[in-house]
Amino acid sequence: MSLFRSINVSATGLTAERLRMDIISKNIANANTTRTSSGTPYRRQVPVFKESNSDFSQVLENAKNGQTTGNGVEVMAIKEDKTPFKKVYDPGHPEADKDGYVQMPNVDIVTEMINMISSTRAYEANVTAMNATKSMAMKALEIGK
Repeated sequence: MSLFRSINVSATGLTAERLRMDIISKNIANANTTRTSSGTPYRRQVPVFKESNSDFSQVLENAKNGQTTGNGVEVMAIKEDKTPFKKVYDPGHPEADKDGYVQMPNVDIVTEMINMISSTRAYEANVTAMNATKSMAMKALEIGK
């Protein structure tokens, strides 16, 4: 794996994790949004990652030849979480039904915070890998002095 390819893999990881953190932040910000433009409560969003240029036959061929694969990561899609909305008893809420229940978003703050910590750690790992690659390149240049 070349030096620049290593940096590119880390860079794609940084970009993907930044997007993941943005989506988590959006979920947290809308944790109490009971009505969106579609008329329903906010639905939690989740990014779907995949390996860049991952064709199974190519990965299998490379593995048979002992070649490493790895082109980084990309966001394939941002999907809505289809879990049911929470029902909260709040008869004074403007969105309450005839029984006094309000449909709340399917966002769980604890889950979102755990995902945020996980995303932050993955981001930091990619920064560390990029810095290690940069350090190796600098050491290689110093050898030539």
